[in-house]
Amino acid sequence: MNVTALQKSHPTEDCLKISQVLARIGDKWSLLIVTRLGEGPLRFGQLLRSIDDISQRMLTRTLRGLERDGLVCRTVIAALPPHVEYELTDLGRSLQTPVTVLSNWAVENVSAIDLARARYDAGSGESEG
Repeated sequence: MNVTALQKSHPTEDCLKISQVLARIGDKWSLLIVTRLGEGPLRFGQLLRSIDDISQRMLTRTLRGLERDGLVCRTVIAALPPHVEYELTDLGRSLQTPVTVLSNWAVENVSAIDLARARYDAGSGESEG
């Protein structure tokens, strides 16, 4: 959808659609999966082992959501035994740059954020103005 199309539609509908997209790409598991698949196609088990603390159920749910949104492609490989491989689509690959920038920003600023949280927590927890 281009800017003109967004301007013609109802603002509440726009916000809802944008919120849904940001919720999908902004959740922790989706970001990690996009990052891992950015390195190349992976089988389910490889993805599962490469992401700490994700359950099999959560990986399945997140992959299905990413596939539904057109970010990930699922391919069944006819081998013995058959297996499934996941890879980013062109749309998913277009998400890699902003994800990388966001990840780099987080790495560069985590210490400053920790310090700010400590200062905030040491105070009254209330800010003025």
